[in-house]
Order: sequence, then C-alpha cells, then structure tokens
Amino acid sequence: MWNCNIKYLLEAGWGGDGKVIGITEPRRVAATSLATRVAEEKGCLLGQTVGYSIRFDDCFDPQQTKIKYMTEGILLREMMADPLLRSYCVIMLDEVHERTLYTDIVMGLLKKILRKQKNLKLVVASATVDAEQLYNFFNNNSSKDKSKDTAVIMSVEGRLYPVNIYYVKEPVPDYVKAVVETVIKIHEYEPLGDVLAFLTGQEEVDRAVKLLKEQEIENKDNLKLLVLPMYGSLPNAEQLKVFRSTPRGLRKVVIATNIAETSITISGIVYVIDCGFVKLRWFNPDAHTDSLVVVPISQASAEQRAGRAGRVRSGKAYRLYTEAEYDKLAEATPPEMQRTELSMAVLQLKALGIDNVLRFNFPSPPPARNLQSALELLFAIGAIDSDGQLTEPVGLTMAEFPMNPLYSKTLITSGEFGCSEEMLSIIALLQVQNVFTKPTGGQAAIKARVAKRKFEVEEGDLLTLLNVYTAYIKHNMAKDWCNKYFLNYKGLCRTHEIRTQMLRLLQRFNIPIISCEGNAEKVCKSITAGLFPNAAYLHYTGVYKTVRGDQELHIYPSSVLYTLEQPKWLLFCEVVHTDRVYMKDLTVVQPSWLEELAPHFYEKTIDRDYSH
Repeated sequence: MWNCNIKYLLEAGWGGDGKVIGITEPRRVAATSLATRVAEEKGCLLGQTVGYSIRFDDCFDPQQTKIKYMTEGILLREMMADPLLRSYCVIMLDEVHERTLYTDIVMGLLKKILRKQKNLKLVVASATVDAEQLYNFFNNNSSKDKSKDTAVIMSVEGRLYPVNIYYVKEPVPDYVKAVVETVIKIHEYEPLGDVLAFLTGQEEVDRAVKLLKEQEIENKDNLKLLVLPMYGSLPNAEQLKVFRSTPRGLRKVVIATNIAETSITISGIVYVIDCGFVKLRWFNPDAHTDSLVVVPISQASAEQRAGRAGRVRSGKAYRLYTEAEYDKLAEATPPEMQRTELSMAVLQLKALGIDNVLRFNFPSPPPARNLQSALELLFAIGAIDSDGQLTEPVGLTMAEFPMNPLYSKTLITSGEFGCSEEMLSIIALLQVQNVFTKPTGGQAAIKARVAKRKFEVEEGDLLTLLNVYTAYIKHNMAKDWCNKYFLNYKGLCRTHEIRTQMLRLLQRFNIPIISCEGNAEKVCKSITAGLFPNAAYLHYTGVYKTVRGDQELHIYPSSVLYTLEQPKWLLFCEVVHTDRVYMKDLTVVQPSWLEELAPHFYEKTIDRDYSH
C-alpha cells in the first residue's frame, strides 16, 4: 500500500527543485516490479517520471525521474558520490523488517545524514517491524518534551482478507515432494485461484517446477497449470513473468524462494504453500566461512508468507509442518548484520569515511568478532592498510565493485595475470546459481551427466564454468544448443548481462582487458590471488579442512572434483550446510602459489606444509 501511494508525495509538492523521492527495496525484483506498477499508475513510460536502479541494470533519466526505486546497495553507492544525499528530498526504506545487511548500514548512515541534512525526510516502512526499537534509534530527543522528538510512529491499517491456516498432522519427509503433491491437490479440489509455494533455493525450485510440468494434469474445470519459477538469479525478464495476468484456462503456480515473502505482490494468489524452511547466511569467524544454512523460518516469516494469500480475496495457507512446531519457531529472524560475513559492509563504510567502524551506530550491533574478522580479511587482500585506511588504488577501486571483496580483488588483479577476459566470465557465472540443469532421473539424468563431462576439466568447477560460457558464446547463445547439453539457458542469458556490465566497470578503472588464450595456469593463479583466504587442504584422515579454524569440509556432490582423485589443496567460493558442511565452486591450486601470491598470509613450516 505504501508503494501504491508514494505518488501522492509527488502530487503534494515533494520532488520539486530537481530533487528525487527515493524508495529502497531489499530485492532487485521488488524495485523493478514496483517501479513498473507506479509508472503505469502515473501514466508515464518507465524510466521517465518513475524509474529504477539496481545492480547491473538502470532505467531512469537524471533529468526527468522524480520517483526512483532502487536496492539499498545502490543508495549506499550514491552516498559515496554524495554523502549528504542532496539530490533527494524524501527517502523511504521499505520492508525494513527483513533486516538485511544493507538495511542496517543504510539506517545507521541516514541517522548521521539527518543531523546535517535537515530538509531530508525519512520514512521507514514495514508490516511487522519492531516500531519502538526504530523509533528509539532515530529519535535524537534526550529531553522529556515529546514536542522535540525527531521521530514519530504512524500506523496505517492494511487491507487483508481472511486467510485460513492449515497444518499437517505429521511431519513430511520431503518438503519438495510435499509442495508438489499439495499443488496437485489444490488444483484438483479447490476453486479457481493462483498458487504461491515457498522453497529454500534455486535447486529446489527448479526440481519442483520440473516435477509439476511432468504432471500435465487438468482439473474438473479443464484448467491446466502454468508453472513459473521465482528466484533472485533469474534474468529480470523471466522474473517479471510471474506478475503477468494469468491467461484464461490456466491456473498460475509460482514456485519461489523467500524473494516472494515480502516486497512484491503477485496478483491473483489465493493459495500459499509454506515449506517451513529458509536458506540463510551464517558466518563462522573461527574458520572464516560464510555458510548457507537451511533453517526453520520464524513466526514473523510464516505470517508474512500466509499474508500473500489474502491480497485479492479470502485465501488459504497450507503449512507443511505441525502446529506444535509453529509454536516452537523463533518470533523473528535474526538481523543479517549479526549473522553474516562483514567485509563488504566494512569496505563500504570505510569508503564513506567511517574510520572507526567498531563505534559506528548500528540499529543491531554485530558481534565484535565478526567485525574484527572482516578487518583482518580486508587487510589480507590489500583493501586497507595497517592504520585501517583504504589503500589506493586497490581499496578504493574494490569499494566501487558491487560484489564480494574477494571477487573484486580477483577481477582487479586479473589484468596483471593477463586473463581478465576469462575472469570476467567466471565472476559473472558465479553470480548465477546454477548453469547445469539436473533432470530428476532416467535416461535424461544419464545424458545430462555425459553432456556435463564434455566441459569438465581437472582444474575444477570454475574452469569448467568458463568452458561452458566460452562454448555458449561460440554457438551464438542459442537456446537449442543449451537444451541439447542440459544447460540453463536463462542463467546463461543473465550471466551475459552481468558480464557486459562488469566489463564497463573494468574499462572505467582502466583495468586491461586481456585474454590468456587458453592458458589455464594463468587463470588459476589469478583465482588464487583473490580467493587465497578460502583455502582448504587434504587432511591425513581423508577430509578437507580450512587453514583457519580447521573446519571440516566435504566436496559438494555436483562438483567436478567429487569423483576425481582428491587434490591436496583447493580454493572454494562458498560453503553450504546440509547433512554435512560442503564447499562449492572449487579450484585446484598448488601450495607454492599460496606462498608466492599471499606470503603475508601463508608460510611453509617443517611439521606440515602450511601455516597461517
């Protein structure tokens, strides 16, 4: 509702004198879809009066745009160019209850800005946020005189139709299959209305979509299913398909990650299926691993999911867990600031002139250990010096890159290794979750495995991905070719979009664009120069361990290296917790490269071949 009425600020006179009304969203798809909707309501083309700006995509005119939707990360980058945000008259932070890393950073910075920029107005909007906590955070009035308060709580009743909640009697053994079975039952027995189902990640979403598309079922009203995936790494054009009106004769089924939990409203949704789980990042400062962990959702998230069913008429929410388990859930999800790796946050705060990060006023202060670990990592990769100041040009350049600092470091140094063309492709591919499609069984699964072997190399997953992208470009980005080799065409399209944007970024900072012409060692050394903190060695017990913290890790089953002879040293990009702790996106390296490229971080000792 807030977003529908944001245009009233413009009609009330805000946005004059060339200033802009800025609205931040925690997710890219929310920024683009809401901008599109408000532009339609204003009767203008998207990019004129109403526009948006997200990572790797802009649609606004600096001269015409008065209402600008953006992600929180984009607003943070604008603060680097204009620390007082003088081009804005109103900033609205939407969906603050999600408490993403950037939400907390932006709130902390805006509190400082509002003290100096008296004409700037801030609206903090959310359906389920702890309003008293944020009121106390933004209120600078230390006296008992309420008339001097610098913050106020305003409650607006939302419009929500009744939603009936249903629980399972017994826990389900496989919630992906349970989601599929529930969709089929809804389709067979429930009246017309679209379905939204929540799963934890892209792999589960793709699996459920495939299982449903194989059903080819019709109900008593001759309705067929229109099954659509929804997750963050889908190309924007594919994400926007879920917002289109459902064609006659079809029932739309959206299988989504928690991207659809808040921020966006998909019209026509009447039935919601909640698997009860979510994938969250969790940081271990001892091993310096930022892991993706599948955990039970909070009660607040469960209510948000159920609320998606009551937007257009009375709806139904099917929870694939018992009512007793719901009562055991935490009230709210911990803020990302308190559970994630902070090097990116610290880097950006440093770029904004916040020298003493430990004393920065966060709405929910992070653990000191996490901040210390972030500072150590930034020092190790050369982003800050021994005094904690950003280095020139490496640190300043890294702060401008909208990605993990380790990836930024890899890209920046790739020109020195003569393989920036290849590293551009690899880093772009890492922004997309899955390049290979995975049939669930039968002959298709065997053919997919055989097709994947055509791209695999012993150097590991990153060079395998590079081979995929090189072949994709060689075959003119053809969809038929992708289908033949069981490749994710949508993911590769998104990769190409991201790579094009990153290429402009490298050109802007005068990083040479060079190809190594197939020299795999140059690429591996370039990867080592950036990802050296993520090293794992083969322990004599037969498992891998991190150099820092000795955390036990296993090779992810879909990795190229899973069935090959175990190399002694690996670099990983990501750690995932399921039944065990797995490392993903691996590259085989030589220990001598670690000593050569990161002598400040590694040295060889007598009793074993590494030390930190």
